Amino acid sequence: MNDITVDVLIIGAGPSGCVAAAYLNNNGISCKVVEKSTFPRFVIGESLLPRCMDHFEETGLLDCLMEQGFEIKAGARFLKNDIVCNFDFGKKHTPGWDYTWQVPRAHFDHTLAKEIQKKGVDLSFGQEVTDVVFDEKGHSTTSVKSENGTEYTIKAKFIIDSSGYGRVLPRLLDLDKPSSLDANSAIFTHVKETKRPEGVEGTLITFDVVRDDVWLWVIPFSNGVTSIGFVGPTEFIESYEGTNTEKLKEMLKISDYYYNRLKDQDFLFDPYIIKNYSKAVKQLYGKGYALTGNSAEFLDPVFSSGVTFATESGLKSAKLITKELKGETVDWEEEYTGYIMRGVDVFRTYVKEWYTGNLQKIFFHRPENPVIKEQICAVLAGYVWDESNPFVKNHNRLVKTVAKVIDMENEQKK
Repeated sequence: MNDITVDVLIIGAGPSGCVAAAYLNNNGISCKVVEKSTFPRFVIGESLLPRCMDHFEETGLLDCLMEQGFEIKAGARFLKNDIVCNFDFGKKHTPGWDYTWQVPRAHFDHTLAKEIQKKGVDLSFGQEVTDVVFDEKGHSTTSVKSENGTEYTIKAKFIIDSSGYGRVLPRLLDLDKPSSLDANSAIFTHVKETKRPEGVEGTLITFDVVRDDVWLWVIPFSNGVTSIGFVGPTEFIESYEGTNTEKLKEMLKISDYYYNRLKDQDFLFDPYIIKNYSKAVKQLYGKGYALTGNSAEFLDPVFSSGVTFATESGLKSAKLITKELKGETVDWEEEYTGYIMRGVDVFRTYVKEWYTGNLQKIFFHRPENPVIKEQICAVLAGYVWDESNPFVKNHNRLVKTVAKVIDMENEQKK
């Protein structure tokens, strides 16, 4: 393959890379997308948030997704000790989309990739980035190796790293740093359900909290397949013996709600385990590059924030690069890092307070406070940049404060 010169190189063809490429292409910016895998390929992160619908709509990718018939996700259900907490995205503090989807990511990502190719984006699969060199202007020369062994280079003015768990630039540029979140792990697979209930019950995404720090996800897809997985401390996952299939089969016994529904279902593949999945980086951008999605920060799957942060950061980086290429001044520290980290910090607080138990106290306290619930629902829908929402603006202290009030009420009842 001949060497290539473009304005922007995008590493990774997942949702972040596709949204970024679509925006750049729509604005006349030349870009090249390289993807190490061959699509369709399995990847986790199957529950979306309404906020990402804004990104697909803005970049012209919504219609192709609407045609696929994905399972509608109009909210989320949390279960604990016979108490049910239902969040309805139509009842939230922040205006915006009141639904999104539960998606088999292999199909979902392939749909996006085919659409950007249809729009004229140059996307190549089976391409591994092996090295990147930046000059004093921030322009890059990237070495790429194709699956047939051919090597070539791509010269670009900017790189958007949307490589997800591959974390290409963090590895090559030594940008990784320890996450501030506890070391949790996940074990998961898909099942073809033969006992799926009729009606709404068979479609609900559910988080079954089996103990304060361990929960089971159940994500039904419209094709009859359901994603299931446990999340908890790494030592909890490792405490189960045997093969991954044997581990997950045994774990299902601790779910009173789902065990009978899932106990006899065959796993469609040997369960995967991802250990200590939370990631962080020293910086989100540098001269000539920006990190997006999981290549930058990955928090925790409990609130399904992964794809939304991927598309939010992919779109934001593409917008800022477009401005800079047009000669406008961009303050990357404020307009990119500052912006993205404000949202990340909100979700990080919610993840931390979930595992301290404070957020669970609010979710499962009865009677519910409808105002608080609508404000938290907006966060769970991905609208974590809306500072008119007290649970966004004051996230660092408000969850703790409300949890303390609940503790005081419970003490008074004794």
